[in-house]
Amino acid sequence: MSRLAQTHGLTDVQREILSTVRDFVDKEIIPVATELEHRDEYPQDIVDGLKELGLFGLMIPEEYGGLGESLLTYALCVEEIARGWMSVSGIINTHFIVAYMLKQHGTQEQKDHFLPRMAAGDIRGAFSMSEPALGSDVSAISSKAVKDGDEYVLNGQKMWLTNGGTSSLVAVLVKSDEGHPEGTAPQKSMTTFLVEKEPGFGEVRPGLTIPGKIDKMGYKGVDTTELIMDGLRVPADRVLGGVTGRGFYQMMDGVEVGRVNVAARGCGVAQRAFELGVRYAQQRHTFGKQIAQHQAIQFKLAEMATKVEAAHAMMVNAARKKDSGERNDLEAGMAKYLASEYCKEVVEDAFRIHGGYGFSKEYEIERLYREAPMLLIGEGTAEIQKMIIGRRLLEEYRFQG
Repeated sequence: MSRLAQTHGLTDVQREILSTVRDFVDKEIIPVATELEHRDEYPQDIVDGLKELGLFGLMIPEEYGGLGESLLTYALCVEEIARGWMSVSGIINTHFIVAYMLKQHGTQEQKDHFLPRMAAGDIRGAFSMSEPALGSDVSAISSKAVKDGDEYVLNGQKMWLTNGGTSSLVAVLVKSDEGHPEGTAPQKSMTTFLVEKEPGFGEVRPGLTIPGKIDKMGYKGVDTTELIMDGLRVPADRVLGGVTGRGFYQMMDGVEVGRVNVAARGCGVAQRAFELGVRYAQQRHTFGKQIAQHQAIQFKLAEMATKVEAAHAMMVNAARKKDSGERNDLEAGMAKYLASEYCKEVVEDAFRIHGGYGFSKEYEIERLYREAPMLLIGEGTAEIQKMIIGRRLLEEYRFQG
């Protein structure tokens, strides 16, 4: 284990889980990640291995067949997996957002129906909030659900679904005007539906189409898709929690978990970039000595390591705050903002240390250089995080003059 990014106060069980995951990453992910990424190939063997390890049930309570572990344990596992290949951590993230939302907000029937199969990895979750025209403005959602007897009819287009093709359960946020008169605040007229579908592309159930994968600069392997609803009929008992109008708050609760996850991914990618940079700096020689012996490179390594440590500490703090049951939007926003920005900077410094070789696809740092930018956008841009942080600070430090 490296000296960087250590977490104090872990239980023996947590340390054993992390050791197992790190061993799996070193043996099963890192050796094949770059090749699979360049082919944009879904890592089925890796996913099967994670399923065998029980990681799809990591945070799902034991009564539903999961391991019942904390968000902190989950985040530390994500950090390790992202260190191997960030796309694999994305496959797990959306699954766990949906599982978390079910655990926190689902009816008992919904929990009993979905969680045991999600814990086993037999049902894979996807999370659908964004749309082509709204970006970060969730209140601008235009997809709609209209009540029709014991069903709802959903219409609209969603965007940026991670696991859109491989998932079999999608939590979809839409507007639902039932019981919410005109003039109701947008966030109070949104509902989350649990939409079951067949894995794959094309029409995956009547009224629901998943077009092919979106071709991306990085974050390859994992499928990112659109979702098109055209007369999609969903039973009323698939409204998350059984009551309409609560979808926005349910999704935001899930996004807080997602932001801790993105922070953990940033930490993992940054750790890997540091490992690659410090190793290459001791292998490459210029002017008669290792480039690691040049002060300019030592300064870079010092800055990189400090950023890795700082990001990890903030991520751990945000996870522990959520585990305590306290509100953690401030901590999650700070952790996501800092970890994603520092990840970009650490990866770029490692890229610079590699010199011209960093531009070659033969070197792993080239892949990391294309992956890091996604973290600046996923689960809310830096600007959105700053808005959340600023508003929360004003709540905490309200002037009483």
